[in-house]
Amino acid sequence: MQLIRPIFMLMILGSSIFVPDSIHAKAIPDTIPVYGTNDFIPDGKGSHPAWNKAAWHDLQKIDTTATDYTAKFRILYSAEGVYVLMQGTDRILTSPFDEDFEELYLADVYEVFFHPDPSFPVYFEYEISAKEKELVLIIPNKDGRLTGWQPWRYEGNRKVVKKTSIMQSSKGMTGWIAEMFFPYRLLSPLLSQPPVASTVWNANFCRLDYDSGGMIKWSWSPIRRNFHEYRVFRSIRFE
Repeated sequence: MQLIRPIFMLMILGSSIFVPDSIHAKAIPDTIPVYGTNDFIPDGKGSHPAWNKAAWHDLQKIDTTATDYTAKFRILYSAEGVYVLMQGTDRILTSPFDEDFEELYLADVYEVFFHPDPSFPVYFEYEISAKEKELVLIIPNKDGRLTGWQPWRYEGNRKVVKKTSIMQSSKGMTGWIAEMFFPYRLLSPLLSQPPVASTVWNANFCRLDYDSGGMIKWSWSPIRRNFHEYRVFRSIRFE
């Protein structure tokens, strides 16, 4: 029986242009706090009061382009998993995929990376489109040689709980939101135990957008060319 199925990822994320040093000189904290909460059900709008205790953190646009979109995220944790809320401005929905586990990185997506053990070159990657389609992977990264592995029996309390919504004005679409809950049961291959106060993980939060005709990237961590530069992931500290 085939327990897990490998996906050999397209290395399109490694083909971006050079990034000026000025982009990486912006003051972004190396470690941010993650505050605890009781569990709640994501509604795709971030309307639960628990989010009031979590600060917004901006993503930095990596590629030089006329696109003026912005992106940001919030993060919380509970006894059962980690919550992430991502929001960005947008005027066009570029997403041809209508199924989960397709090549969503070729569409407008938000991405979340968790790397609980930085000494081990294997981390979790999650992509979600505005159509609420997802790609869930464990990534072994051996000196830049990537292989993506999908979870086996991705069901029940091992699934990411996710919800998206489109922001609108009288002139049309103004952006989109994704709210996600990542259960520790799904992340268990990377965890010796769930996080407690003072636990530190490395992580990154990213965005891809194709409205300008090509791939435009945003990242919280100071990457230069692609989202898999895990050695520069910033840290999150559970409080």
